[in-house]
Amino acid sequence: MTRYDCLKGIASEVGQSLVITIGGGGSTEWGAVRPGEGNMRVRTLGLVQSIALGLALSLPKRQILAVDGDGALLMNLCALPTLAREKPDNLIYMVFDNGMYEASGLIKTATGVCADLIQIARGAGIKEAMWAPSLEDFRDKVVTSMEKRKFAFIGARVESGPEYIKQFKKLPRFDVSEVESVYRMMRYIEKTEGISVVPPPGPRN
Repeated sequence: MTRYDCLKGIASEVGQSLVITIGGGGSTEWGAVRPGEGNMRVRTLGLVQSIALGLALSLPKRQILAVDGDGALLMNLCALPTLAREKPDNLIYMVFDNGMYEASGLIKTATGVCADLIQIARGAGIKEAMWAPSLEDFRDKVVTSMEKRKFAFIGARVESGPEYIKQFKKLPRFDVSEVESVYRMMRYIEKTEGISVVPPPGPRN
């Protein structure tokens, strides 16, 4: 199965969820299947789960989705115990494992050699960590977690490689800069939650 098909399968189900995506193919594909101001791209490897967790704790009534990759998660495994401790019921964390750094020359990650991210997550205390072996199972796990309002940590082993990359490069580019992406989401949160996140500069009356 592919990451694109997994994302396409849940795009119509997520409503006004806030979605944090890792840069590269994940953000391109999610932006293609569910464009909008509620998406934020993170280019720094390892920060998706931390940012998503912060949002989930700050906005407990809002569904938060995280779209991450194996290489990115491996850069910040120390965040997993914190995720295990907090596990907010409005957060669904998805990690797509293709066994390589897709945007950096297809170099193998540790998962392409020996590591199992779900076992690592369980070792960190995330009892909810589980693999989704098929597209149908992936969609069911995500949708069920949203409906039942349950924290989920879902891994999916997906295909990649030169031919796959050629296909996702045909999709529309995620043409919003990282800084603009952050501010766009903050304004979207302000608009949809009726709160002030970052007041505009200048004197306050």
